[in-house]
Amino acid sequence: MVVFTEWKRLSVDLAELSINTVLRCGQSFRWRASAEDEWSCVLNGRIVSLRQDLKHLQFRAGFPSESSESSATVSNSTSTPGVYPREDDTEALLRHYFALDIDLSALYQEWSTRDANFREKAPQFTGIRILRQDAWETLVSFICSSNNNIGRISQMVEKLCISYGPFIGYLGDQAYHDFPPPEKLTDKGVEARLRELGFGYRAKYIYQTAQMIVNNHNKDWLASLSNPESPPYGVMPSDGGPMHPEGREGYRKAHEELVGLHGVGPKVADCVCLMGLGWSEAVPIDTHGW
Repeated sequence: MVVFTEWKRLSVDLAELSINTVLRCGQSFRWRASAEDEWSCVLNGRIVSLRQDLKHLQFRAGFPSESSESSATVSNSTSTPGVYPREDDTEALLRHYFALDIDLSALYQEWSTRDANFREKAPQFTGIRILRQDAWETLVSFICSSNNNIGRISQMVEKLCISYGPFIGYLGDQAYHDFPPPEKLTDKGVEARLRELGFGYRAKYIYQTAQMIVNNHNKDWLASLSNPESPPYGVMPSDGGPMHPEGREGYRKAHEELVGLHGVGPKVADCVCLMGLGWSEAVPIDTHGW
């Protein structure tokens, strides 16, 4: 059983955030249309549903009840809205996830003064911002992105979550799972199973990378590579160090560490640095873009 909160609102207009663009543009691959003009995904162990009007982001969260977390029986029933079993920090989570502390309109204005082409095109593409995502999920998702497209990447990530991720509950008739931690992807049969699911050569990379992280690093290793100014959810920001032409020292270290993992080249490493570790100086460039 999933216990849903009531719908709540955040004051944020389309110039600051357009979820119909941001959630479909190839940053995150787990959001799905759960109703007309509604998007849902599992974040931090809960089902989060989003709607948007001109001036507000509307949201609610569905938490698994204790009985559903401990029972092997799957139920699609939900409880009365407005009652939930734990402190609801979903607003803070969404503010962090969408980086709403950053004034996007001010950045658009600054960039428009510096680039005529941006100034011409920007009004057609408002509200596009970089997400602050979980680093492990971002890493695996972009390993899947090699020679791939958004639709197929999304299918792979969904299959991965269904096969190995914790079951959270149902929204309507759709089952929702969280993203599996590295430990769940280290068993001997994982590579073969991922190949059966259509991952191809990426199955080996995911399996080997999960093993490397679990066997060679502690559980906080990926998070330790984050930009201190844009840390994981729940961590207080701190100074990220001086900027250099080639990027801050922490960014260069994170990039170097990531390319040492299986299936991670310079572009994938930069995708993880930018969208999973908060290093804004990272610019992912496809091999064919040079």
